[in-house]
Parts: sequence; C-alpha cells; structure tokens
Amino acid sequence: MTPLTRRSRTVAALALVAALTACGGDDAARPAAAPGTSAPAPSASASAAPSPAAPADRIDPGAPEVLATGLEAPWGIDFLPGGDALVTERDTARVLRVPAAGGEPVEVTTLEQAEPDGEGGLLGLAVSPDFTTDDLVYAYVTANDDNRVVRFPLSAPEQVEPVLTGIPKGQIHNGGRIAFGPDGLLYVGTGDTGDTALSQDDRSLGGKVLRMTPDGAPVEAAGSLVLSKGHRNVQGLAFDDDGRVYSVEFGQNRFDEVNQVSEGSNGGWPEVEGAGDGGGRYLAPITTWETSEASPSGAAIVDGTLYVAALRGQRLWAVPLDGQGGAGEPTALLQGDFGRLRAAAQAPDGSLWVLTSNRDGRGDPTRDDDRVLRLPAR
Repeated sequence: MTPLTRRSRTVAALALVAALTACGGDDAARPAAAPGTSAPAPSASASAAPSPAAPADRIDPGAPEVLATGLEAPWGIDFLPGGDALVTERDTARVLRVPAAGGEPVEVTTLEQAEPDGEGGLLGLAVSPDFTTDDLVYAYVTANDDNRVVRFPLSAPEQVEPVLTGIPKGQIHNGGRIAFGPDGLLYVGTGDTGDTALSQDDRSLGGKVLRMTPDGAPVEAAGSLVLSKGHRNVQGLAFDDDGRVYSVEFGQNRFDEVNQVSEGSNGGWPEVEGAGDGGGRYLAPITTWETSEASPSGAAIVDGTLYVAALRGQRLWAVPLDGQGGAGEPTALLQGDFGRLRAAAQAPDGSLWVLTSNRDGRGDPTRDDDRVLRLPAR
C-alpha cells in the first residue's frame, strides 16, 4: 500500500467516524455517560495525599525550539543512545529518525503491515533498553485483524517479527502507547475499541495496561499479561524514580484522568469515570481534567513532574508528583501555542521533546505542521 493510499483511506475513515458515531477516542464529540457512571469532581487533582510544591522548573517551557517540521500525524517517540529520536507517523506508517540537534528527518522504514484506519495505524514506539547489544526497536501497529506489538533491528528494519498479537482494534479508543519500564519490562496501553465490556473482561487485552518481557511473555510471578484492567483508552505511560507506573487515559464525556496503576488494580471503567473509587473497588485517579482541557496522550516524568501532552486541550500539562503515588495541582504550559500535542518524552540530555498532532484529521495545521519541539533543561 502506498503512502498516498494510506492517507486517503485514513481521511475517508475519519469522515465516516465523524458522520456515523458521536463517540471519540482522541477528542471527537463524546456520548452521554453510561448508566451508573459517576464523576462528581472538579477538574483539578483528585489525590488525597498532601499537595506537593509547584512543578519543578528543570524544564524551561519559555524557550521551546522547533527541531523538525513537515511531519504527518507523528505519534510515538523514543531515543537512541546517541540522542537521535525515532518517531512514528500514524497514517503513513513511517519510522523517522530525527537528529539530536534537529534538522530534516530521515526515513528509517515503512511498516507495511500497518493498516491505518481512524485512530489506528503505526502508533507507539520504544527502543530496547539493551539496544547497544540487540539493536531492537519495538512498535505498536494496527494490522489487518488486530493491534499488535512488533519489533525489528534498526540495522535491518525489514526483519519485522511479532512480539504480541491479538489486541483488539477499532477506529476509536485504540490505545497504542508502549514503553519500557525501569525494570526492563515492556508496558502497553490499550483501548476498549468502543466496546466498554472489554475493559473488565479478563479474557480480553482491550482496556488494559499490559506488562511483559521483551519477548512478549507474561512475568512469571504474575502469570498474566494484564497489570491493570478497567481502563477506557490508555495513550500515556510513565514511570517515577521508585518504579511506580502511571497511566494516562481518555475519559468519556466529562473527565480525563491519570491513574497510578499496580499489580491487579482496576481503573473502574465503565462503572466510574473521573474521580471516585466505587466504594474502594477501583482506583481513584490522582489527577482529572475536563475533556475540553485535555484529551491526554503521551507522558513523561522529569524530576518528579509528570508532563502530559494534551490534544483537544492544546497544552502541555505539568503535574507535580508527591513521591507517594499522588499528585498536586497541574499547571498548563504552551497553552494554544502549537495546537494539538500528542507525545512528550525526555531526551538523553535531559530536555523534553514534544510532538504536535495537527495533521491527524482533527487539528488546524499550519504550514510547518506537524512539528517536533524541544523544551531545554535548565
């Protein structure tokens, strides 16, 4: 399939989604809440822990640098040991290499098994923690029949092999973020694909945070790929210095949220949206936002602050973490400066790189979109 064909199919699919359904995963109009859903909370932090100080100022939001322009709906990002970044494009299925100092991106490969459709395509990307010895890059791909995690050697990108298959796919709520944790395990955020029952279904990989070895096997002690269930559409994963796992996900029609997930936890979807723990049965989000303020996607933690890229909210949220799994009051950065933001990742030099997402069918692109931004470390 040629890139032109991929783009044409995606545009048609987006039009179909807009015309036939009110439910959106990224930030389209969202349906009325399901019966029993509750979210009677403000859009600030929902943590009961003592509020930490304002976000650390190690990242300078006042001096953003444009490193690359002209990308098409970039989605995933991770870094090579030398500082260059690998970036995926959702709708062209290309993997690009962006120089550490900025400049023209170079195409590494096109993953032909990707079938872009709606919110699906070539999504998350993660560089192996053992890259210097194994040369491997991992990607989350919407294929013909499923979502799957694949990997390939950077020196021979045509040698693609599956790591995990059978993740439910859909035009909406398609998940797609992958990241290696400090424990060397691979974490995967998935969506419910619009079928809310999948989130609580232990037989399904949809609506979950998954955890696996680099070869796609469950952690032996856990016996399951599912770390946490009951999630609607996980598009952000981040890890603090103590190894805690934070999932960033889209709510339905009122609240988006950040959860600190753990072994066997349950986010509560579709029974609970936003603040609330269902009487102790579910996770209580550490932070929530009105959907108009966020539609949160990729995330990164830098020196105790969780940075979350917001699509519909068109801003970068800085959420101070309290070191105990909770959070303080979020601060909005870059509000309206660069449009929709898809991902945030810390580079080896300590800076924060951010991807815009204005050519994803829902933005208002400028001549330079989409862009790779760099916020320097102080």
